[in-house]
Amino acid sequence: MTHAPLLVPRALASKLLHLYDYPDPRRPGRLIKGYDCPHALRTARMCAAVAQRMGHQPARVKQYQIACILHDLGRAGLDRQLFGRIWSWARAHGIPTRPREWRAIHPETRYGRETEAFVASYKEAMEATGLVLDSWACEQVEMRLGYARRLATRLRIVKPMLRDLAVTWSPWMGRIMLYYYYPEKLEGAQPWVRQLAEILVACEQFEAYSNQRRGRDYYARRREDLSEAFAYLEALQREGILSRPVVLALRALAAEGAFDTLLAQAKGRPLSRGERRLLRQASQE
Repeated sequence: MTHAPLLVPRALASKLLHLYDYPDPRRPGRLIKGYDCPHALRTARMCAAVAQRMGHQPARVKQYQIACILHDLGRAGLDRQLFGRIWSWARAHGIPTRPREWRAIHPETRYGRETEAFVASYKEAMEATGLVLDSWACEQVEMRLGYARRLATRLRIVKPMLRDLAVTWSPWMGRIMLYYYYPEKLEGAQPWVRQLAEILVACEQFEAYSNQRRGRDYYARRREDLSEAFAYLEALQREGILSRPVVLALRALAAEGAFDTLLAQAKGRPLSRGERRLLRQASQE
């Protein structure tokens, strides 16, 4: 078995990634190419490996991988520079960047209206720094604080295209794509749905913590640290977002070298000797 397999045909994977392309509202006739599509593909391969390790049925894992390839679809149209400026500013000012974190601090915000609350609260302060919150900037805010709404909009648009690609779309696929930002949406879900959602969160975050492009573009990160990636998975476990079996399965595969190639691609360089040593020891934690 390939350590981190691509289970769908490469031609289909390529067509799925093209669904991230987005008409530029500022320049009619121009497309904004999907941002960091290799991240989506690497995440999907890691997810398939963990799901297989945890005993999920082959047909379900293949369908799951399609959802994982499209897990960032709500960010189609991401403006790398503008998105980075908005969320770097928010982080620097201690402002929540995820819906569940926003609601914890601002319980008065109506559910699903986090984007509007953010704009109302910080528009003046941001514009004082030269960051104008026009309609396009508000879309960039929506890509994080209003992710469920934006993903639903994008899915409505692409579902006819998925049918043309002979892709069967099931409601659980959309639900797992929302889990990281909206864990409450999986309340009452079947255990296998919850576990696949956890695997997606674990793999997506593990890849993102090693992703040099994302770190540079909108995390304001100077370097990628695998120890921080593992620490974040443990933090998500303490929060109840991840279960111990999922974290252990990911660690075991990392220790076996299943993700070495993908992590090197994410970093944009070969893994160092120290990084390889840390990965080989991952299952001992």
